[in-house]
Amino acid sequence: MQVSSSRQSIPVDSAVMARVEDALKSQNLSPDGVFLDANSLKVRFKDTDTQLKARDAIQHALGDNYIIALNLLPASPSWLASLHANPMFLGLDLRGGVHFLLEVDMKAATDKAMERYAGDLRRELKNKQVRYGSIKRNGNTLEVQLRDEDTLKSAQDVVYRMLPSLAVRSDDASNKLLLTLKPEEITKIQNDAVKQNITTLHNRVNELGTTEPIIQQNGPNRIVVQLPGIQDTARAKDIIGRTATLEVHMVEDDQGKVAEALAGNVPAGYELLDEATSRGQSKILLKSDVELTGDNINDAQPSFDQFGAPAVSINLDSTGAAIFRQLTAENVGKRMAMVLVEKGRKEVVTAPVIRTEIGGGRVEISGSMNSAEANDTALLLRAGSLAAR
Repeated sequence: MQVSSSRQSIPVDSAVMARVEDALKSQNLSPDGVFLDANSLKVRFKDTDTQLKARDAIQHALGDNYIIALNLLPASPSWLASLHANPMFLGLDLRGGVHFLLEVDMKAATDKAMERYAGDLRRELKNKQVRYGSIKRNGNTLEVQLRDEDTLKSAQDVVYRMLPSLAVRSDDASNKLLLTLKPEEITKIQNDAVKQNITTLHNRVNELGTTEPIIQQNGPNRIVVQLPGIQDTARAKDIIGRTATLEVHMVEDDQGKVAEALAGNVPAGYELLDEATSRGQSKILLKSDVELTGDNINDAQPSFDQFGAPAVSINLDSTGAAIFRQLTAENVGKRMAMVLVEKGRKEVVTAPVIRTEIGGGRVEISGSMNSAEANDTALLLRAGSLAAR
């Protein structure tokens, strides 16, 4: 059995090992061995029945911050291991395990791209003071209603400059622009969706501690996942198939409202959530309004700020950049929370202080986070939701 943390900021150390040993002892379960291995804890049992009983006991003792996965470990004697005689890794045919075939939701990928294009176009037309009636989406086509011939021409210039991946057709009689995804752009969106899902799946499979997993594309829109040695198929399916989204909220630091919320009376328009840090769980009060979502994030990487402290560097799309610039300009000195929404449960990843207005689409967030938390946050922002089923 492997015990690993659901977040890099929550360590798996000797204290966790002691809690596991106490949990097993309370249930009169005797392991054949308990040892720390890299970033996880391995517990060996003599048979499957004991292993299953131990899983329930350990999960109850550690809670949701740790992943308990049933697995198989090599039983090579120490003298053989000292000769560097490592066990042969076997595939599904000889060792057993689980095989998943996931289908990427290509329609959702193209729909998301069209919504992004529509948002970008609305903002750019507004910035260029080009007056329009409406922007409607019909499948892979955007219909832009303009006021007259002059605004039609101005809107065309904006589209040609900022949305070259769209084919443009104008209807002069009704002053409409019809924008359609080019075939090569549809192919690119779909290929990128498959690649993103493969990257996300690799990150999630690492939580299961599987040796030599196989994750590869199968046809234009399917992904094969093979996990040799995995016994707990339900747990593997749960981890691989989970979805997560990210939201940005403003933090409410008014101590009167915070005290009221902590007393069990959360004010209307606010949410009291858990904030996970290396120092444990704490409560934080947020405004319910969602200011920005992970859909506007193109990339995120762990980095260091000007003082050498761990940080996360984020690349936003044009819509996200404009929203973030306005948000930070209006809230200098206040805290902004990044919230992970997973399985209907919300948890604050980090809540840094806004130091200055941030424009240009390149954002750096820092605060009371260590390097592990910065890596965790970047991974969540970069990987995004899994668009497969």
